[in-house]
Amino acid sequence: MKPQPMIVVHDVEASSRWYQQLLGCQSAHGGKEYEMIINDQGELILQIHLWEVHEHQFMGDPAKRPYGNGTLLWFETPQFDAAFERAKEMQAEIVDGPLVNPNAQHREIWVRDPEGYIVVIASPFGETA
Repeated sequence: MKPQPMIVVHDVEASSRWYQQLLGCQSAHGGKEYEMIINDQGELILQIHLWEVHEHQFMGDPAKRPYGNGTLLWFETPQFDAAFERAKEMQAEIVDGPLVNPNAQHREIWVRDPEGYIVVIASPFGETA
């Protein structure tokens, strides 16, 4: 089984550009209604869907905020320093970090995306041990 998280947004293309820049990844689909973000190995790491497309009735209510309340988009990368630099360069809203998580023994930054979702970028588990 492989996770394939999906977020729902008002502007798929803008969100796609934001995530590609933050994560150092690329588009595998593109478009105004749906996007697939893949890593360097071609693996799907995030799907982005437009709110206003109604073929999926259980995607949520765009009037209810904050989006993703209680859910974090968590990405592990061995290139933590590069991801942190990209976040600073793009002036992403860093809500916490960089910090060392003593339980996971790794580094983290917590970022809010333009739609309000919380995104965590973490170095590999045990990296600071």
